[in-house]
Amino acid sequence: MKLRIEPGDITRVRADALVNAANSGLLGGGGVDGAIHRVGGPTILAECREIRARDLPDGLPAGQAVATGAGDLPARWVIHTVGPVWSATEDRSATLASCYRESLRLAVSLGARTVAFPAISAGVYGWPIDDAARIAVTTCREVGGVEEVIFVPFGEAAEAAFRAALDD
Repeated sequence: MKLRIEPGDITRVRADALVNAANSGLLGGGGVDGAIHRVGGPTILAECREIRARDLPDGLPAGQAVATGAGDLPARWVIHTVGPVWSATEDRSATLASCYRESLRLAVSLGARTVAFPAISAGVYGWPIDDAARIAVTTCREVGGVEEVIFVPFGEAAEAAFRAALDD
């Protein structure tokens, strides 16, 4: 499996599946989640509402993943996963790793060969970027299953962290 970095805007990355750093409500929000819903258009939100009504009335738990179509995005699917909020007093690393693991497993079941990931939990959820990048790269290497994983860090610090994680 090839791992590479394509820094910038995940909504412009061409991949079979784009991973959305969603909130548990699956109804859009800020950051990556808001951008994916904005650029992808209303069909993504409609599918998310259907998933909530049919399968997840209490929302998507952290560390799990569900898929919708990609609407107007340059992909076939959007895989929505909810990262944990970082905590200085509780180790939530296993939940963050589960976001990558479950997203890759779902991508494989859909038939995706290429998957693009943002830096899950490293934005508003406060996860330190160096640790977030390490967990992302390590987990994707362990799980595999697709031909290519594209990490899409936003900003210079995130890009540097992912480059360092890939070099380890």
